[in-house]
Amino acid sequence: MGFFDKIKNGLAKTRSGIASQLMGLFGSFTGANESFYEELEETLILADLGAELAAETVEKLRQTARKEGLRGPEEIKRALEGILAEILDLGDCSLKTDTRPSVILVIGVNGVGKTTTIGKLAARYVSEGKKVLLCAGDTFRAAAAEQLSVWADRAGADLVRHAEGSDPGAVVYDGIAAAKARGADIIIVDTAGRLHNKTNLMNELGKISRIIDRELPGAARENLLVIDAATGQNGLIQARQFAGSAPLTGLALTKLDGTAKGGIVFAVARELKVPVKLVGVGEKIDDLLPFEADSFVRALLE
Repeated sequence: MGFFDKIKNGLAKTRSGIASQLMGLFGSFTGANESFYEELEETLILADLGAELAAETVEKLRQTARKEGLRGPEEIKRALEGILAEILDLGDCSLKTDTRPSVILVIGVNGVGKTTTIGKLAARYVSEGKKVLLCAGDTFRAAAAEQLSVWADRAGADLVRHAEGSDPGAVVYDGIAAAKARGADIIIVDTAGRLHNKTNLMNELGKISRIIDRELPGAARENLLVIDAATGQNGLIQARQFAGSAPLTGLALTKLDGTAKGGIVFAVARELKVPVKLVGVGEKIDDLLPFEADSFVRALLE
């Protein structure tokens, strides 16, 4: 099953929210008049694009329709798809892993699906013949290392961990040393579920980032922020805070199968100018998908 089919199935709940409203809007289409644009803007706000982005999107659609002489509902809808896809077009959506080792630093608050995302990523790379090492840098949350250990066993990846409460920087330092010694291709680092109001924990993230830079200068590096799509605009607040601690290179949107408000994808991408690189649409190990903007928008609106 390709990306489009998997994302379409995974977005069933989201489509029931956005697409059903758009279907009604375009189904009763009598012209691109002010009433149509007002209702469209309200629909996009309810989908969690946020008021400002929804207004900008509708204004751009209005201008496009006027400039290109668009009249019919299908023409208008295709133009809307193009505008939404353009919001998500922020460069290469692939994860950069072209050095040995490469590092993927995974950050985000507790409960967003960091550990699951790490496990699924590890399984994918192992299936591609890569040697993967997981680094249990979340030493603050009880059982975090145990959960990561389960995923390491399941994926066939190595694991470096310390006792609960240990210095996360020391764990990362030892993980990098182990990766060098064992010839690992990819290091995936788990981090604590930092709350955006915990300054000391944000500082710890900065420390981990500096250790990676010092010990692996020139290594391909991803700072991947994991956001639960169901958190809506709260996810945007989290993203702003994390972006100040480690320069983000990509976003992973999880639990898209469990929300009717998938518009947060657009809001976060537009705010941070950081590409979405992964989307989670289910519990299975292969339900973490590389992101494709055009297919995502098409699946969302069908």
